[in-house]
Amino acid sequence: MTDHSTDDLPLAAEFPPASHEQWRKLVDGVLKGAPFEKRLVAKTYDGLAIEPLYARNAQAQPIVGRLPGTAWTVMQRLDHPDPAAANAEALHDLENGATGLSLVFAGSIGAYGYGLAATEATITRALDGIHLDAGIALDLDLSPQARDAAALLAALVKRRGIAPAATNIHFGFDPIGATALRGGSPLPWSGLVPMFGAVVSDLAAQGFRGPFAVADGRVIHNAGGSEAQELAYALAVAVAYLRALEVGGIALDAARSMIYFRLAADADQLLTIAKFRALRKLWARIEEACGLAPVPTLIVAETAWRMMTRRDPYVNMLRATIAAVSAGLGGADAVTVLPFTMALGLPDRFARRIARNTQLVLLEESNLAKVADPAAGSGGVEHLTAELCRAAWSLLQEIERAGGAFAALEQGLIQQKVAAVRAERQAAVARRKNALTGTSDFPDLAESPVAVLDVPPVDVPAYPGTLKIKPLDPIRLAEPFEALRDASDRMLAQTGALPKVFLANLGELSDFTARATFAKNFYEAGGIEAVSNDGFATLDEIVAAFRASGAKLACLCSSDKVYAIEAVDAAAALERAGAGLIYLAGRPGELEAALGAAGVRGFIYVGCDVVAILQAAFHALGR
Repeated sequence: MTDHSTDDLPLAAEFPPASHEQWRKLVDGVLKGAPFEKRLVAKTYDGLAIEPLYARNAQAQPIVGRLPGTAWTVMQRLDHPDPAAANAEALHDLENGATGLSLVFAGSIGAYGYGLAATEATITRALDGIHLDAGIALDLDLSPQARDAAALLAALVKRRGIAPAATNIHFGFDPIGATALRGGSPLPWSGLVPMFGAVVSDLAAQGFRGPFAVADGRVIHNAGGSEAQELAYALAVAVAYLRALEVGGIALDAARSMIYFRLAADADQLLTIAKFRALRKLWARIEEACGLAPVPTLIVAETAWRMMTRRDPYVNMLRATIAAVSAGLGGADAVTVLPFTMALGLPDRFARRIARNTQLVLLEESNLAKVADPAAGSGGVEHLTAELCRAAWSLLQEIERAGGAFAALEQGLIQQKVAAVRAERQAAVARRKNALTGTSDFPDLAESPVAVLDVPPVDVPAYPGTLKIKPLDPIRLAEPFEALRDASDRMLAQTGALPKVFLANLGELSDFTARATFAKNFYEAGGIEAVSNDGFATLDEIVAAFRASGAKLACLCSSDKVYAIEAVDAAAALERAGAGLIYLAGRPGELEAALGAAGVRGFIYVGCDVVAILQAAFHALGR
């Protein structure tokens, strides 16, 4: 009997072993001379290479995070400006599966236009009937305007006669994050340190367990930053808070337990899993540098704001599901799923229910929390985790050399790095290298509107600050395409019809179908309705169909072979017929000069700047 106990794949032992070299030879045969690195090796925005194939990492050990087999906390946002309405939603959520509440205050990093007011009456009413000593987690998302919220919540606990140690409150102090978001601070860091230390010390002295201070990486992610930038910033902020607490007389061992982290989770599953795993490894290294034995830190996740879309918002459910899966598998202790209509307004109960139940299905039906660090040993995830650790550590060292997180923000170092990635990311979206399904790709011009609450965004007063820096403004990547769709909707309201582009399909069905489909998707991403057809026998038929369509734009669609024979004549005929702007689907090649002389003014193809071309089209339409 053969002993297969040490084989990687015992069931495959009857087959000859396959090597990486054999696989590579087969791949090279398919590539036919095309460069392997260009075709099959991806790059992250940190410049990290992602290979197509990795071997199992047999030496890897699980990263210690949540207790094995325990579920992460299912958080729901408490962000309705009306405290009575917020309370009703909170009670409903807790009765139906949520195990924690994120108290979002107006003007905070995660407010996104809404949030509670930091008053005693608001906090008392919003938490009415919620048993704060029943194991429910509360996570405070504070803003400069809500600086008194923690003290007001502590006073509420005292009025109810609850022992502070019996609560599970993450107080969420983040003065550096507030400075980064708002672009200013009332005091320099040296002036904030004693105030920060005093507030934390007071809450700890009252008996609250904390944690009290959060290093919130969402401000980087929301502004378009990379994974390594988000990690490096969060770690630098945590180190700054650790030092501040030590200056206030708190021992390092106690101080580290007073700090926790928030990260964004997006639809890039592997990078998100690796990012959460990397944070634990990096923080453990900092603990070791402080002479402390590492202990698991608290990590809170929120699905990413920048990936949310206003168009075809139901796709946001899928994005949020992938993000929640990734955060959970990456070891997050608590997860907040943004409701799928968040970019359109304040979500209603249906959208909140979907956000909550997304997590409950993952926990209760998919059992994703049953295995501790399920990615451990995965060659690809272990590689990405290690590479992110190296990249983030290098950035952290650069921030530290600048004097720490606050000083690096004052100098614009962090903002400059984030802006570079943001521009690169926006360019990739504009060229549809990074697709936004339902928005930049596969749009639905006939989509039905979704319901949101009729609640206006909260007007947050400016926070006075003598120290000014460049803010890290949040973005949503879909905004340029949404602006085009908005312009289209305005034309519909004014004229009764959407702007149109006539697809001049040349040749046989097999010649033009691929590029006509591409063109339809291309133009409708900007709200320009594509008028298609089954082709034409003569130029007169093309001209007649164009005039009947009511379109002012036209796009030639066919194969390169047909273009060489028919495109120039067709373009000239369309220009004579009054086409204001004529395009060709594909690259022009040697025909460019002749096509230009015939009236073709633009070319659409994979990798072109879709946003710029569509903006020019609206300009030609006088919009």
